[in-house]
Amino acid sequence: RPLTRPRPQELEEVRRWGGVRDLQLVDRDVLRWRGLLLPNNPPYNAGAFRFEVAFSPHHPFAPPRVTLLTSIHHPGVGLDGTVCQPLTSPESWEPVTCAVHVLQDLLLLLDNPGTERVLRPELARELSERPEAFLHQAEEHTRRYAEPRPNTPGP
Repeated sequence: RPLTRPRPQELEEVRRWGGVRDLQLVDRDVLRWRGLLLPNNPPYNAGAFRFEVAFSPHHPFAPPRVTLLTSIHHPGVGLDGTVCQPLTSPESWEPVTCAVHVLQDLLLLLDNPGTERVLRPELARELSERPEAFLHQAEEHTRRYAEPRPNTPGP
């Protein structure tokens, strides 16, 4: 019979991983997780970014949907929080992919803004043509909108 929900150990695995804090179920629903993502690199490492992972009722045979709930100045994140994440596209999704891999991939995207995974072409253009201006804007945006980073070490 197909698994229709993330395994409890997946939640614990993500909680143990250092890139996320404050991981909770939304309304006690095992198919919806929220937490804070902690980027490692400038310009985003001055803040923390709230995200939500919504698992399909057909998990693991359909990919989860990842949304960034905190506004970010990043070419790979849409204004509505959608994330350019090929790993979770229906064409690329593998049922063996763990939730922690999805979030590690999201952190990699935030830590390395580039022009390959793009939802906002104007920001990709700014990044390639005027990188200093892009970084300045991203730092300002992070200062204004990101949540404070928790200063407690992970579990």
